[in-house]
Amino acid sequence: MITTPPAARRRIFFGWRIVAVAFFVDFVAVGFFFYSYGVFFKAIATEFGDSRLGVALGLTVTQTVGALAAPLIGRALDRFPIRRVIGAGALSMSLGFLALSQVANAFQFYLVLAAFIGVGAGSMGGLATAKLVTNWFDARRGFALGIAATGISLSGVVMPAVTATIIGQWGWREAFLVYAGFTAIVVVPVVLRWVVTRPEDMGLLPDGARAPRASVTLPRPRLDARALLRGREFWVLVVSLGLLISCQSATLTHLVPRVSDMGYSLFEASVLMSICAGAGVVGKMSFGWLIDRTRPRNALLASIAAQVLGQVVMLIGGSYGLFAVGAAAFGFGMGGFVPLQGALVARRFGREAFGRALGMMRPAMLPLQVTGVPFAGWMFDLTGSYDRAFVAFLGAYALATLVVYFGLKMPRSRPIETTASGTSS
Repeated sequence: MITTPPAARRRIFFGWRIVAVAFFVDFVAVGFFFYSYGVFFKAIATEFGDSRLGVALGLTVTQTVGALAAPLIGRALDRFPIRRVIGAGALSMSLGFLALSQVANAFQFYLVLAAFIGVGAGSMGGLATAKLVTNWFDARRGFALGIAATGISLSGVVMPAVTATIIGQWGWREAFLVYAGFTAIVVVPVVLRWVVTRPEDMGLLPDGARAPRASVTLPRPRLDARALLRGREFWVLVVSLGLLISCQSATLTHLVPRVSDMGYSLFEASVLMSICAGAGVVGKMSFGWLIDRTRPRNALLASIAAQVLGQVVMLIGGSYGLFAVGAAAFGFGMGGFVPLQGALVARRFGREAFGRALGMMRPAMLPLQVTGVPFAGWMFDLTGSYDRAFVAFLGAYALATLVVYFGLKMPRSRPIETTASGTSS
């Protein structure tokens, strides 16, 4: 009978507890705002002038602030306890939700998004949780990132319908008030109690890692910013991921108003968002498993193919059922994109410099990723339809595919990790 050593059992237990915490944090950080934003869309547009471009710009403001803050957040994640960074982000999100419930005009709405939600989501969401899981996992990093990221998709399954129900019963301001209370009362204590930056802080090692040669403090990451900016892989990732995020953000943000424009109720439209997110759960686990077993380029191309298929079906399908099929295909591919993004950066730059590398990528991607949401809103205001916008997005997918196929040449193997003594292992 094979028995697992006590240290290995502790590593397994605490490692997967970290994944569970990351799952929960992603659920709140993404589900309470980004997946719910489309459900708030028409109510906020009606309140502040009925312009879809205006409401779409709110998400652009949030993404812009998050991207500009990302280098600082990334460096903080590499240098300070992650619980402090995520806890500060959760507190900022809670204050932001509270303030959103009280805003009186569009200017105050944008100001709150910039001051609280943008920084809070950046400190609490994907960058921080991906860094946390990356610290704890090596051999099964892709799978662990995929499991943690299913919190994002599950929030998309649950939160659109929950948000639609709260708005329908009480109003959009009350919905933000509920989310403020939950984030402050539940999320902040969970983060402060259960987040541990890396296994070495508990005398453990990441899964698949060999014991360090000396028991000394881990070195600080020594990623040279100028060398990073000169690297081809950095810019290939920036261009391809930036284009994909732009298309994905626009699709998710405008999905609910797009379906409601077809004559369906807010709740019926939110169900399609839930279908999209539910397929994303399967996508995250599937691509998380795949990234550990194949070349990153192949996995990313498969994710893009699934998204394009979904986009085409949603574009040409005139019925609720066909739109649901397209949303599911898109959600499956987009779900796979989430763990792929973290795994690609971790494989190229290593876990110790992960936060700084991904943090530097965010502002570099900004000009691409923030264009999709307002562009789709502008096209609707101009033409009364989203069709032209989503045809243009198919062109963006084609460009991203070419960049990935010809430019992404990373090796199958992971980068050499650094042991506690500073020597390679």
